[in-house]
Formats: sequence, C-alpha cells, structure tokens
Amino acid sequence: MSHDFSYRHLYYFWVVAKEGGMSRAATRLGMAVQTVSTQVRELERSLGYALLKPAGRGLVLTEAGRAAMQQAEQIFQLGGQLPEVVRDAVSSPGLRLAVGISDGLPKLVVRRLMQPILHEPNLRLLCHEDEFQDLLGNLAVHRLDLVLSDRPVAPNPNLKVYSHLLAASALSWYAAPSLLTAARKGFPQSLARVPVLLPTTHGAVRVHLDQWFERNAVRPKIAGEFEDSALLKTFGAGGMGVFAAPEMVHDELVSRYKVRRIAPCEGVEEQFFMIVAEKKVLHPLSRKLLKPGR
Repeated sequence: MSHDFSYRHLYYFWVVAKEGGMSRAATRLGMAVQTVSTQVRELERSLGYALLKPAGRGLVLTEAGRAAMQQAEQIFQLGGQLPEVVRDAVSSPGLRLAVGISDGLPKLVVRRLMQPILHEPNLRLLCHEDEFQDLLGNLAVHRLDLVLSDRPVAPNPNLKVYSHLLAASALSWYAAPSLLTAARKGFPQSLARVPVLLPTTHGAVRVHLDQWFERNAVRPKIAGEFEDSALLKTFGAGGMGVFAAPEMVHDELVSRYKVRRIAPCEGVEEQFFMIVAEKKVLHPLSRKLLKPGR
C-alpha cells in the first residue's frame, strides 16, 4: 500500500458507497461533488485499483471496492465505538476483558475455566454469548479479547486466530432422584427406556455422545435437545430426562441442581479451548488463563 493512503480518503469512499453516488455523498458530507470525487480517486490511486464503477445514474462497487468496503465497515464501526470506550475507561478505570462464550458451552465450566482471574483487582469482565463463527469474526477484528469454546478453530489461512487447550473432562450421566433408580437399572441399555436430554449439534460433544450410543447399541429415548446447557440441566433437574455433564463440575452440579450421578459415560470427554487473535502483546489476563499446571 502506498504511504499516501489516508483514512480520510477511505471515509469519503465509504460514504459514497453507502449513498450510492457522488452527489448524495457530497450532500451528506457538506462538500462539493468535485472535492469528494478527487478524494476517492486519491484512494484508488494509492491502492492501485478502481473501487467504483458507473451503473445507471449511480455508482456500484467493483470487486476491489467490495473488499475495501468490508474493511471500511469494520474500521468505522470500531471508530464509532471509540467515544464510548474512552468514556467508560475514564469513568470506570480497571482491567477490561471482553470474553466471547460459545453457545452450548456449559456455564459451570466457563466459571471454572475463568477462576484464575475472577478475583483480579479492578477486573471489568464483559461476556458475550453467541454462535462460534460469529464470535471468531468479532475476535478477528479485536472486539473480543478471547473466545471460550468446546472446539478449536479449523485451519484457515485468512483467519489469524489460535486455539489453546485449557482443560478436558470426562463425562458422566446424571438424573433427578425420580429417574435415578430406573436409569441405573441395566445401564446403559436403560437409556433406551428412560427419557434422555441431549445438547444440539451446536455443542461439539454431541457427535461423541451419538457415537457412544452407537458403540453401546443403545437407541436413546430422546425427550429434548437444547442449545443452552444451563437450560438442559434445569429441565434435567426437574425430572424431564437424564443428561450427560462434565465430571469437572460434579460438585457444583450436584449442589446446584440436586441431581445424582448415574454412571460414567465411558470413553467420552469434552475439551475446552481458549481462542485468541494474533497480537504482538497478549492480554495479561489471557496469559493467566494459560498458566502451566492448570
């Protein structure tokens, strides 16, 4: 890219693309049409590609223009957030950590994974729950500091993010007291007779549970499927069905939901990852989560 590149030129191009023409953009900017046109041509010159082309009475984006517009959208959306970010930093000084949480990730596990930093002085924790791919997009443009997920990122040369295994846990089956005796009798074949609650395919562990049923020649009596792990456990605690959960949160699970362990889910474990974007300096709290010996 030429050193003549200017974000002011990029902004004028962004407005022209938004408005669909030079005249409308000039009106919005309060500038002469010729001035706006010159600024956009300067941007095209510095990038080496035409970004706009005539279409009817207006302008449309070229292939290069679409790529530039995608970047401009991200840049100016972040720029629009700058006053709020600065104001919040001044009014509430502290160590801010924006965490993306993949939907389907067990909430009790999330708290366990983040335990090393929860008592950090002046911590300001911002948690956003969303679908995995949407979180990765926000991470790539640095709206998030890290993402917690039950799966690593698939190799992608266009996505500069990295996965770190934080923990792994074997699974066990749990039930409310009303289902415990029936579920334990003849386990695991009993899961063809008692109602079973499962995560949807949003959760990476679902495929491993399906394979476990196949290995044990069990056709489960599925009573419900849930994207939200906390909702699954709530219904399970109410006696709607038995469910699998990580053993690493056994004590909290039994205490909070008043369920009992039926038996181990032999050969199945759930893995938990921290995903970070490529940065020269990693967020200091991310480093704490990665400490050896966790």
